Amino acid sequence: MSEAAGFDLSRFLLRACHDVRSALRAIRVHTELMQRESPAGVPSFDQHLGFILDGTRRIDLLTEGLAGYSIALQIDEGSFHPTRMGLVVRTALAKVEKELHEAGAEVITDELPVVSGNLDRLVQVFEILLRNAVRYRAERPPRIHISAGMRGDEWLFAVRDNGPGIEAVYLERVFQPFERLQAGNIEGAGMGLTICRAIVERHGGRMHAESEPGAGSTFLFTLPAPA
Repeated sequence: MSEAAGFDLSRFLLRACHDVRSALRAIRVHTELMQRESPAGVPSFDQHLGFILDGTRRIDLLTEGLAGYSIALQIDEGSFHPTRMGLVVRTALAKVEKELHEAGAEVITDELPVVSGNLDRLVQVFEILLRNAVRYRAERPPRIHISAGMRGDEWLFAVRDNGPGIEAVYLERVFQPFERLQAGNIEGAGMGLTICRAIVERHGGRMHAESEPGAGSTFLFTLPAPA
């Protein structure tokens, strides 16, 4: 597929997600009104309405993930500027401050370089990785270490956590769309790492994970060093 065709597809996907979410919003609002006005003493009525609301919430999460992926695919070099990655991480930390505080998380950040990139999208990468480290944590409080080192003509960034880890067979699978290794009560469409990899690749980098069960996980990605 050509770059132009891919861009057209991502715009189509974004528009479709917008229209689906608009329809879902109407369904959710009217269902919530029905739930508040439901007749007393009819538990099955509330139960059915609950199923409808749960379904709309899941579809909404899915369309949100697809829209995020579509936006990632539309990144182009025209939006790149010298970007201080320390600022990127601080902005991402502010976005997930509540989740980090509630989990008792500790985040250690080494000195980070300046790269050429899209500030908003790079913030999104760290926001997703930080949020995942909290959501998929072990019983102990999360400990997250963000670092970077020069490798040849590119920077290698690493986000390491002390979570339950990932079996080797799943290390590539976690980047596939809609993959959620731990379902449970964790909400999400399984698009976070797919979006991260798309953003990194649109910046000319690569992304992968290293992990051992019980020993935490490290998500690594490269970004070209400024000329």
